[in-house]
Order: sequence, then C-alpha cells, then structure tokens
Amino acid sequence: MKKRMATVASALALTVLAVGCGMNSTGGTNTTAGGTNATPGNASTTGKGLKVGLVTDTGGLNDNGFNHLAFVGVTKAQQQLGVQTSVVQSQSESDYIPNLSKYAAQGYNLVIAVGYLMHDAVEQVAKQYPKTHFMIIDDTITDRPNVVSAVFDSQDAGYLAGAMAGLLEKGNMLPNLNKQNVVGVIGGESAPPVNSYIAGFQQGFKKEDPSGKVLLSYTNSFTDQSLGSQYAQNQLSQGADIIFPVAGGCGQGAISAVKAANKYAIGVDTNQSYLAPQNIITSATKGVDTSVFDVIQSLKNNAFKSGVETFGLKGNGVGITPAMKGVPQSVVNEVNQLKQNIMSGKIQVSTTVQQ
Repeated sequence: MKKRMATVASALALTVLAVGCGMNSTGGTNTTAGGTNATPGNASTTGKGLKVGLVTDTGGLNDNGFNHLAFVGVTKAQQQLGVQTSVVQSQSESDYIPNLSKYAAQGYNLVIAVGYLMHDAVEQVAKQYPKTHFMIIDDTITDRPNVVSAVFDSQDAGYLAGAMAGLLEKGNMLPNLNKQNVVGVIGGESAPPVNSYIAGFQQGFKKEDPSGKVLLSYTNSFTDQSLGSQYAQNQLSQGADIIFPVAGGCGQGAISAVKAANKYAIGVDTNQSYLAPQNIITSATKGVDTSVFDVIQSLKNNAFKSGVETFGLKGNGVGITPAMKGVPQSVVNEVNQLKQNIMSGKIQVSTTVQQ
C-alpha cells in the first residue's frame, strides 16, 4: 500500500469555509437530476481544459466535515492549478450513479466520489467509462485501473483524541467534568471509516484512564441532527461529559446538545471548534482536502496512478487540532509524545471496535 505524505490545508479551509457552507457564494446554483450543481468561483483557463467533477454524498457541502473538505480541495485546485471544476450534491443514495455518470458522459477528466457509501456506484460507473479517471474518498477500490482510492489512518487520530479525553477525565482537569469518568462515542454507521476513528479513540482513552467507561451508539444516519442530539442527550444522562460524534451532519446535533449541557465534545474530520468554541476540546482530522488537491495535481502533471493512497500521521495526513484553552500543557505534551510513539511504531493502534 503506497504511503503518500500529506499536509492538512487548515488555513485554506478557514479561507473557504464560507464557500463550503453557502452555495450562493460559489456563483449560483441550479437544480440538476440528483441534486444541486455549482461551479466554485470563476474557472481559470490555465488548466488547459482539465475538468474535475465532485459528487458529494447525502451529507452535502454543509456537513462541516469531509464533504466540505473535498470541496476545499477542488476549490484550491481551481484557484492554484486553473482547472475547471463543478460540484453536485447528492440528495439520496439513488443519485450516486446518475451524478457520477453525468460527469463521465460530459467528458470530465476526473470524477471524485466522496465517501465509502459510493463504492458500488464508482465500481459500476468506472467500468462503464474506462477512459475517465475516478477518485473515491474513504474507501478502497483496487480492481479498476482508472480509480484511485484515498484512505486515512483515522485510528491514529482517534487514539490521540481518546488519550486526551482519558487524561482529562482521569485528572478531572476541566470545569464541569463530573467524577464518573464516562465518555461517549456516536457513530453515524458501523463502517470501516467510522469504526477506525472509534477503535482508536477507545484504545487511547482506556490506555490513559483504564477505569473509565466509553459509551458507544450508532445513529444509522449522517444527516439527522435531531437524532444526533437525542443520542448525545442519552449519553449525557448516563454520565458522559465528553462526547466524540463520528456522524457527519448528524454529529452536529450531538455537538449542539453538548453545548446546551455545558459539557465537552471532540470534533471530527476537520477543525470543528467554531461550532462550539468553549466546548470542543480538539478535533480528530483527516486531510481530505489535501488528498483531493494532490490527485488533481497528479492528473494535470500526467502522473495519475490508480490504486490506494494512504494518508497518516507522518506528514499530518491525519491528526488532531490544537487543544482548546484550558487544557493543561502537561496533557498537550503527553499527547504529542504519544503521536511520536505511534509514528515510531512503539504504539500500534487497532482498527477493531470494542463492543
């Protein structure tokens, strides 16, 4: 499995946050079969006609997570590489094949599918359009010579976030933490990209707080914010005072519930501290934006390679964001050392969830 170094373009993410969260700022929207289509910004002609289409999953660009980060990546490619870009937001899973096919039929050079839920759709469309390049994020497809898969060592980011939570719980180091040493995890669905985060979090937490307890629930939704709030309230009622939602837009509801209860959360995929600055301890991140930009750049440079690209702690392909104000420096230092131990191989992080 090929390892590629990546850096998370956090400054860019902040710059284009308004773009990712408001389609009107991209130059307008128009309804198409299967969703909402938009071209971010004003496309340059210096990309020699290279056309890139991005298909989101049902979470859409406003998920404050990996769909948004993919949009950040194509926007950066448009601005810096001059490629022509277009985005379509899928409204349901039945839109995946039509949306991917639309771009392929229109002669787009690269079609990007956001999320493992598109696995079967990419398999089918990539076979039908062998001369079109495809990229799938958070999933592995190895039997198509025109598909590149971007996957992430999310378990390592989860471990660091869990370790920080464990240290804080064990030492009762933040205001409004109770003495029950209970944290909660909310997954959108039991699937590898979700479970890798969760498994790492469980392992990191239990390493630092062996007597602590991790509550685990799955909402089976990545979009229903009210459901996320409901699950978070249930975990809060069981004593959890730090919650890690790995559930896309559904997780935003969990963060809202945590904020209302004056407790704490850990963000996911991107820096989500802006959702609740006084409540989000840190965020476990993955460099989706970097992976998208790198693949587009490789295509422009005639260096596109199919297969699997893995992004990890080395090069900051995954990681955690700076801790919120109030987290003791001793905790930050210890977590930084754990990061070094993972990269050196002293700590092996599992991808298997403990039920």
